[in-house]
Amino acid sequence: MTFLSITYGLFLLSTLGIFWTVESRSLRLGILLMASLVFYSSLQIQYVPLLLVMTLITFYVGQAIGAPMDWRVEEHEWQFAQQDWNRRRLTLLWIGIGLNLLLLLGFKYVPFLLESFGGIAGLTDTPEQADWIRAHVLAPLGISFFSFECIAYLVDVYRGAPATHDLLKFFSYKLFFPKLLSGPITRFHPFAAQLQTLRFPASSQIIEGLWLIACGAVKKLLLADHLGTVVRLIFDNAERAGSGDLWLATFAYGLQLYLDFSGYVDVARGGAILLGFELPQNFDFPYFCTSIADFWRRWHMTLGEWLRNYLYFPLGGSRRGLLRTCLNLLIVMLIAGIWHGAAWGFVVWGGLHGLALVIHRLTAALSDRWQVLQNWWSSLPGTLMAWALTQLMVFTTWIVFRLPDLSDSALVFQRLFGHQADIQFAQKVYVESLQIERFHLTGWLWLLVAGMGLAYSLNRGLKLQLAWTIKLMLVPLCLFAAWLLAPNETPPYIYFDF
Repeated sequence: MTFLSITYGLFLLSTLGIFWTVESRSLRLGILLMASLVFYSSLQIQYVPLLLVMTLITFYVGQAIGAPMDWRVEEHEWQFAQQDWNRRRLTLLWIGIGLNLLLLLGFKYVPFLLESFGGIAGLTDTPEQADWIRAHVLAPLGISFFSFECIAYLVDVYRGAPATHDLLKFFSYKLFFPKLLSGPITRFHPFAAQLQTLRFPASSQIIEGLWLIACGAVKKLLLADHLGTVVRLIFDNAERAGSGDLWLATFAYGLQLYLDFSGYVDVARGGAILLGFELPQNFDFPYFCTSIADFWRRWHMTLGEWLRNYLYFPLGGSRRGLLRTCLNLLIVMLIAGIWHGAAWGFVVWGGLHGLALVIHRLTAALSDRWQVLQNWWSSLPGTLMAWALTQLMVFTTWIVFRLPDLSDSALVFQRLFGHQADIQFAQKVYVESLQIERFHLTGWLWLLVAGMGLAYSLNRGLKLQLAWTIKLMLVPLCLFAAWLLAPNETPPYIYFDF
């Protein structure tokens, strides 16, 4: 059962009907938990016990971290008791973080580590072992998002947020099916606060939920999946493609990735609204930002927030001087790259984004000193230049994200300029497979960008929103168009791999 399938639609309708029929909060949480278990079981039933155990461990470790200090000590022993209490809490925190990182390491990174460092350690059969693990051990869907939420909860409790004593509430939060597989990364306490005021959504909220689901369907089925066909045909034949073809595939992949992931989040947020919950926003027109720092405030926003709150700030943030700030940015983005996947391409991708953030921070520091630079970046030509440089960096680094095997991505980079395509490439790819000329395909992509720009101008510039009546009329049209024009074979969401 996956989002945008008929099975999921029936499942969601059934869950909504049962969920809003009962009045008791405990019964609603129980129904929500059972629905989440059914949803995940339809995909990977073998890992349901693992998720339950890790949720239970996180719950009890959080309780232990949040347990108050025993004040029944003599006055002269109070300071030592407080030190012991703080050490105990810190130890428990690292145990909880370590268990979640071990879970990630065990399922996602063992083959990568064996291949990368097995030879250094003198282990000659590591490639065979890595291949065996890949063939026989399938990583649980959503494990990266699951572990990051657990770590966030434990750190929040350690910093002073109250630990929950309601096991059913915590299980319902951790396994909440709209966000379970690919986020958005949601913190426990804002989610739990919504449980206290849970009520049947108003008509405007119902329309908004349906509208988000319809938008997600259009983004995924009507746009992203067709773009994916273009990307696959060109990158899978990169050795025969020309420079123009590779640039076209790079451009198309950047759009595909955005539409695929933001489409998933739209469907997740729409389903959550119908259940009475508001999940955090994850995208805010990231391809219209003018700096790499702003890009990471508007792309995968919940991951960016997690990296800032639980990694960048603990490392010292920007409080320890410019050089330490640059080092912290590099560390954070390298970890962000590794989080996305077990391949050197993701490490390179994270390092390049970290380097871009360092350059941006240094440029900002120079602009603070030199007024002429500040005036330039504030001018229209400077703004356009900043946008162009930012998006050029973002889109070109998507190459190693799409082709994490460095030999494949290196081939693409080598052929981005001045390389002619194989004589039969255009005929096989554009005419026979895609049935469209490259020039017309490029025009369609730019038309898609123009549509995104129009939506950005109306939403961010003029602060305009569609009326609920228009949304209500468009919902069935969008769903029908997505169903009618979707590819015959719908690939899974890209972020299911992460």
